[in-house]
Amino acid sequence: MNLSDSRTAGQPVRRVSAMEAVLAHLRGAIERGDYAIGDKLPSEAELCRTLEVSRPVLREALRALQTMGLTVSRTGKGTFVVASTVEDPTFGDYSASHLLEVRRHVEIPVAGYAARRRTPENLDHLAHLLDRMEQETDTTAWVAMDTLFHLAVAEAAQNPVFRRVIEEIRDALARQSAFLNELGGRREQSNREHRAIVEALIDGSENDAVEAMAHHLDRVETTLTDIVRPSRTDTPTEGGPEA
Repeated sequence: MNLSDSRTAGQPVRRVSAMEAVLAHLRGAIERGDYAIGDKLPSEAELCRTLEVSRPVLREALRALQTMGLTVSRTGKGTFVVASTVEDPTFGDYSASHLLEVRRHVEIPVAGYAARRRTPENLDHLAHLLDRMEQETDTTAWVAMDTLFHLAVAEAAQNPVFRRVIEEIRDALARQSAFLNELGGRREQSNREHRAIVEALIDGSENDAVEAMAHHLDRVETTLTDIVRPSRTDTPTEGGPEA
């Protein structure tokens, strides 16, 4: 069963990665009950052989299953099913719902303060960072810059407490960013949203900055919801598992 050439049903412009296809296959098997709660998934070697994918691809899919809360990995024992449906993904120490709630209460007003207080140095830093992000094609490198971008906006607000809060959730932000980019193809859209935030800061428009950040977080939530609760129209009817 070769999954590497799968495409997203109804989404002709975005290819589905091998990892997404493997994830969709395993997630579907768990949700259908092929693997019940308490069951151990086949070994990595067996899954690689059956699905005809490399071990790194499989391990990324297994990590995504764990992030979704469907499985747990037990050292030396394997991967076990602990839930049959996705409720609230976890990114490091924080759930997606808790993370988004805090981000809305912190980053939206922070953007407004940044528009009022930003310095020329802040703007230069953000513009340079955004230029690099728009040119970057490596997801891992882009994710690292994504967290730096949100830290830079907090710095522009000229309140060290805001930066400390973003630093506290930095690892969770990076995990969430990687998850959304791998499974939701968010990078280009996120770049556009970041550009709107920077333009509002350059203009010194508090209202525009608040609206741009709110829109950005709305899109994060929408993409996350689409991944966690995909519509039935996204389910392929033939040609093997697709995401």
